[in-house]
Amino acid sequence: MKKLKTILLALIGALTIIGCKNEQAKSNLEKGGIEETFTIENPSQEEQKAVFQKTLTLQNISFEIKTSGEGSISQLSIQPKGLEIDNQNIALEIEGQVVNAEIEDLNSDGFPEILIYTMSAGSGSYGNVIGYSVNNGKSISQIYFPDLSENKKASIGYMGHDEFAIIETSLARRFPIYKVGDTNNKPTGGTRQIQYKLKDGEASRLFVIEKINDFK
Repeated sequence: MKKLKTILLALIGALTIIGCKNEQAKSNLEKGGIEETFTIENPSQEEQKAVFQKTLTLQNISFEIKTSGEGSISQLSIQPKGLEIDNQNIALEIEGQVVNAEIEDLNSDGFPEILIYTMSAGSGSYGNVIGYSVNNGKSISQIYFPDLSENKKASIGYMGHDEFAIIETSLARRFPIYKVGDTNNKPTGGTRQIQYKLKDGEASRLFVIEKINDFK
């Protein structure tokens, strides 16, 4: 009889513990406990894959370039290595996507420049250049790239579809020329090539148009 009483007490105790755990789980659910758990896990679940990734090295200085994001907005990360003072990561939000990146010593000062080419979303595919120049091997600063509208001759007939490339120590830009009435997918005005040179400005280094050539 004593043994049966002991078993009953043990069974009642176990049922009490299970009941307490169920009440605690119910309380957590009512307080949003499940949402808190998902909040902790969301960063790893929603981590976006790198859309563009490239590492470029010149003169013992390297840049790791990565982008993430979908749609018309991307997050650009530029991680320099090998600078004497400042190797801090640069994070930018950009319109469109990165399509390529190149490295070269454009001003022949013994230190590289990094150029990142972007293309806007949509049928226009308007191009842009994000550039950084190394300052005496110690840090980097952004290069000013002028909007094409700042030069009337260069912008006549422009409707996007740019291509960029470094040729020796110059930046070349090519795009189709549109005549009045041309549709976006059928330009009839030939091709324009613009050559930029890197110059020292008052506030920062900048690209300056050196040549404009039209080809039929």
